[in-house]
Amino acid sequence: MNKSILFAIAALALLAGCGPQDKNSGIPVKPKFSGPPYHLALAAPPAKASKAGITIPPIKYTADPNAPPDSLDKRAILVVRIDTASLKSKGTMTMNQIIMGAVDLPGTDGALSAGYMDATDQSLATLLEEYCVKGKVKVTVALTRSTLSSTAGDAEIDNKRLTDWLPIDLVFKNPLPGC
Repeated sequence: MNKSILFAIAALALLAGCGPQDKNSGIPVKPKFSGPPYHLALAAPPAKASKAGITIPPIKYTADPNAPPDSLDKRAILVVRIDTASLKSKGTMTMNQIIMGAVDLPGTDGALSAGYMDATDQSLATLLEEYCVKGKVKVTVALTRSTLSSTAGDAEIDNKRLTDWLPIDLVFKNPLPGC
């Protein structure tokens, strides 16, 4: 009998905090969307590999649903950084990033176009071919404001980033003989 009363009191105490919360309750409520104004995710890899020798899976973006629509960027630039420590190459890689051209971001949810991703694959493959890279390549990608300079350094990229960095592990099949 005593155990059932104790159990009932404990259950009521537990349930007392589970009702609807208001702003004045003093309990901090974490927003559903935190961080930069956009989030990136990878879609399923394409069935057919890119002719470039490397294929970045389609990149999807989602804007903060709580942001006023006029505050969101309508154009962005994709930056691809290569983790040079993970590379097997003939020589020292002096260039470790690619800054693509601007692309439209229609709506608050979508994916970067297939043509844009093909151009990114080709640019990345060209850079990796130049340094005779083979095998596994670790890259990170982020979207930045469309005002990013094509020769931007780390500080400018970080100041204009619209997303967190998204890591991707890829395999590069270098088509050049002799590497």
